[in-house]
Amino acid sequence: MTLKLVAIDLDDTLLDSTLSISGPCKNNIRAAREKGVIITLATGRMYSSALPFALQLEVDVPLITYQGALVKNSQTQQVLYYQPLAPDMAVAVMKYFQKAGVHYHSYFDDQLCLESRSEEGMDYAQLAGVEPLIVPSLVDACRQGQEALKIMAVNRDQERLLEMEKDLKHIYGSSLHITRSKPYYLEIMNPQANKALALKTLAEHFGIQQREVMALGDSYNDMEMIKWAGLGVAMGNAPAEVKRVANYVTASNDEDGVAQALQYWILGKEQSKNEY
Repeated sequence: MTLKLVAIDLDDTLLDSTLSISGPCKNNIRAAREKGVIITLATGRMYSSALPFALQLEVDVPLITYQGALVKNSQTQQVLYYQPLAPDMAVAVMKYFQKAGVHYHSYFDDQLCLESRSEEGMDYAQLAGVEPLIVPSLVDACRQGQEALKIMAVNRDQERLLEMEKDLKHIYGSSLHITRSKPYYLEIMNPQANKALALKTLAEHFGIQQREVMALGDSYNDMEMIKWAGLGVAMGNAPAEVKRVANYVTASNDEDGVAQALQYWILGKEQSKNEY
């Protein structure tokens, strides 16, 4: 199998528990690039939050961000793919979360936008490494023409979040892309915004065939691209549902799972465990 394009999720995949990229992962990404393989990031994070990691890795190709809603080049800033929520859908989802009484925030012009400096919002801003913009009303902002790339609800009650996920899917069906990147994050996007569609667009941009693409991820929001890629790799720390759709399971994010997968499939070095 000849692989020409590799898409790697960030949180709980490339990043370890300290939100760092390990030395072995950096080294193997560099070695793969030296062999001519295109490496990109595929994350639910906003572009400005993913960019520092891309620069750290010297990745100079379009990055898949916002779960696939925005694909933008890390060097030229050229936008390859852009799929914001329809304004009426964004307003409807925001009102749903308002009625449910849960924290939600959104993203306009690659800025994290909050209605207040709530604990949930500020915790997320710290994780993302960005300073939030306080907006009096996210609903009004959408009505006034702001385009929301994503809406995220945050709640530590995972059962409640699951119930809301099921309810929203029942109400909106295929009119929205609804997923979770972590058990306490519920994310709402345009139905054309998922990592698989974004990765397909990127592969076509480079003239690369589906069978020549590798995707690595750990969570539910990675499942589409893991299934779409010619070689789908799940992390050892991924839930069972994610592992089931993968061709291969590598080690966890704290055990250099990305580095091990690159060694085994691209660099030709010995890989000892975790084949699925």
